Amino acid sequence: MTITRRSIILTALTLALGSGFVHAKDPKDITIGTSAGPYADQIKLGIKPILEKQGYKVKLVEFNDYIQPNFALAEGSLDANVFQHIVYLKKFALEHKLALTDLITIPTAPIAIYSKKHKTLDDVKEGTTVGLPNDPTNQARALVLLDQLGWIKLRASFDPVRASEKDIAFNTKKIKLLPLEAAQLPRSLGDTDYSFINGNYALASGLKLTEALVAEKISPNYINLVAIRTADKDKQFAKDLAAAYRSREFLDITNKHFAGYSKPDYQQALQTAAK
Repeated sequence: MTITRRSIILTALTLALGSGFVHAKDPKDITIGTSAGPYADQIKLGIKPILEKQGYKVKLVEFNDYIQPNFALAEGSLDANVFQHIVYLKKFALEHKLALTDLITIPTAPIAIYSKKHKTLDDVKEGTTVGLPNDPTNQARALVLLDQLGWIKLRASFDPVRASEKDIAFNTKKIKLLPLEAAQLPRSLGDTDYSFINGNYALASGLKLTEALVAEKISPNYINLVAIRTADKDKQFAKDLAAAYRSREFLDITNKHFAGYSKPDYQQALQTAAK
């Protein structure tokens, strides 16, 4: 990133956060950055109330891109951010030499197949149109699910994180793939037979996750997470933040308000123990 570009981002963040880039001196003040939508809602409905009962003052800052939250975290304007998965975090931190690390995974909206023309996947036939994301990460997820469904066959040595159309060894069902911008896929439902839609875009367009014909079983690579500065991993606020996500209270919020989300292992264990 150039100095000019970085300066612009820092100026924008100063205005957005309403304070300088000095990390909060009060250990009970936590500023969390996130993208607008379900992950912000998880914090508002579940995490913030839990932490406030423990005496924390929680400030939530919503971003409209996936660049600023990591720079803001690294430079101290945020104490944590919630919007990304481990593949993105590691790649971004390595490329920009940022000392960031994952703290805990969170309930994540899966990529799934939706349709306005069909009520079942059994209607697939030669020439069936299937919309899927055109960005490498999400397209790989869609192709893996298509392979699992038996609609295509990926070559034996494919990498599930980097799979692309070049890895298709055989188009078993002779479907027509239509790569599109991920944000455009909800609108594609009027033109396609089936479309793969990321959970956040599905929810933003008014679709319900429970309306999906089939959802991926999210790989650990794509479960969203809470990121913090590496130096803060053993600080009390980080421990309390992780504990809030692991709590029974947050599981109840997840079950009530976030139906259809893929639960992390610790929530699945809590749910099993309660039966």
